[in-house]
Amino acid sequence: MSGIHDAPNGEAVPAVEDKLHFRASSTDVSKTYGLDGVDDTDATDDIYSRANAPRPGFTKSDQKDMYRMGKLQEFRRNYRPLSALSFAIVLTCVWEYLLLANTQGLIDGGLAGLFWSYIWTFVGFGFVVLSLAEMSSMAPTTGGQYHWVSEFAPPKYQKFLSYVTGWMSTLSWQAGNASGSFLTGTIIQSLLVINYDWYDPKAYQGTLFVFAMVLVLFVVNIWGASWWPMIQNGLMVLHILGFLVVLIVLWVCAPHQSAKAVFTGFTNEGGWSTMGLSVMVGQITAIYALLGSDATAHIAEEVRDAGRYVPISIFWSYFGNGIMAIILLVTYLFSIASVDDALNDPSGYPFIYVLSTSVSKAGVNGITSMILILVVAANISWNASTARQTFAFARDNGLPFSKWIGHMHPTKDIPANAIFLSCMITALLSLINLGSDVAFNAIISLQVCALMMTYSVSVGCVLYRRIAHPELIPTARWSLGNWGVPVNVIGLVYSLFTFFWSFWPNTVPVTLETFNWSVVLFVGVLVLSLVMYVFQGRHVYNGPVTDVKAPRL
Repeated sequence: MSGIHDAPNGEAVPAVEDKLHFRASSTDVSKTYGLDGVDDTDATDDIYSRANAPRPGFTKSDQKDMYRMGKLQEFRRNYRPLSALSFAIVLTCVWEYLLLANTQGLIDGGLAGLFWSYIWTFVGFGFVVLSLAEMSSMAPTTGGQYHWVSEFAPPKYQKFLSYVTGWMSTLSWQAGNASGSFLTGTIIQSLLVINYDWYDPKAYQGTLFVFAMVLVLFVVNIWGASWWPMIQNGLMVLHILGFLVVLIVLWVCAPHQSAKAVFTGFTNEGGWSTMGLSVMVGQITAIYALLGSDATAHIAEEVRDAGRYVPISIFWSYFGNGIMAIILLVTYLFSIASVDDALNDPSGYPFIYVLSTSVSKAGVNGITSMILILVVAANISWNASTARQTFAFARDNGLPFSKWIGHMHPTKDIPANAIFLSCMITALLSLINLGSDVAFNAIISLQVCALMMTYSVSVGCVLYRRIAHPELIPTARWSLGNWGVPVNVIGLVYSLFTFFWSFWPNTVPVTLETFNWSVVLFVGVLVLSLVMYVFQGRHVYNGPVTDVKAPRL
């Protein structure tokens, strides 16, 4: 076989003499090598032995997947199975996010509301994650949801649905990218509050701290991209050790509530007409903490043997982190001596109040700094996934200035322009903080509603294909089997349920300052995507399915 040979472990090893740097659809590749009319199966290895040579690390399964999807290997596959799992575990950081960002859950629902909303969110969202994991095995591509919609939607609607899903996916990941930096930036500001009595925090100062966090993301993802996969396993160890440290400190040192208060003590500080409505609004805390397990799908083209290990990393990062978070959450709720005092703490973060009732100021600084390091690491990985999703959509001509956004750096093999754009969008979204005290809630609500829309459409499309044309479902090495239909149905229902609640404000009555601005941003981007589709998208965007080397209707 020309230009490739098998390693002892069965992986495809590229020949060094083949130095081809270009991108094309599968049809273009066939024309380039004079393979028109040649059977796809016979041509696969020959095409990819040459076209993928500059990008080491792929296996034969990766070759076949990329060829079937009509994509060339542009990234280096630097993530081994364990580092891919570590990447997903550290990026999702469920117990950290649940500990840091639980204000809304405590306002709307209290101790019991936060606990029970997390439990049903963990179960319900699990069906969505299972569906996403299977689709990532069917089509392991950086594009994720918009690609899956393009493959599985009814042919009449695939182009339009894929285009809108791509815009919403880009919006959701960009909002998530901003929320992480906002969180770390304002926590630094809170540490100043508890350490210096003279410090009077201002909104613009918090925004400046967010800018500093954005600079860290940019520097690491541009100049540290080659070594970042190598430290993921170490970060996962730190993630587990940090969990144990916080758990033991709260078990041993914190004052403890009664079990009755934790599991049955619902409160309604948001002013809603009923307790049930309050808890529904407060579930955004649990939803936000559990988002992001599909991040590995957006680095699929950098994972070795992606069709197998990307879904594994999605599955185990969700359920492993989710169970750890249950243990941490119960411990944390037992340690909140007063919900009112926690919500009114000068730092602005209830967890800092809990730590201050448990350990000295030095202990608060040490534990918070450790958690901060973990969340900054998660933000770096989140920025990497965000940039790659944005790059992939631009690669398929889905965004304005697609040629620039979809440019691959010629020596670093990273989407440098997409990384820069993602950092700039985070900086712009952080400006909401200057005009609203609930900017963080608006950003996470924007992330949730946009992401749930993409989940609803992609799961709905694979459900349609599974029922209407099961013979056209791609082979998945990680498959739901006969459970596919019920899992997809429950996942679809849960996604729509969460989408509905993501737009609600934190408290009533609603004022200009407490209004949930996510609905404005969401509708604005949705309208923009529709306008772009009418004037540009329908002329230049065909959807990834047009490149797929597989039978389709």
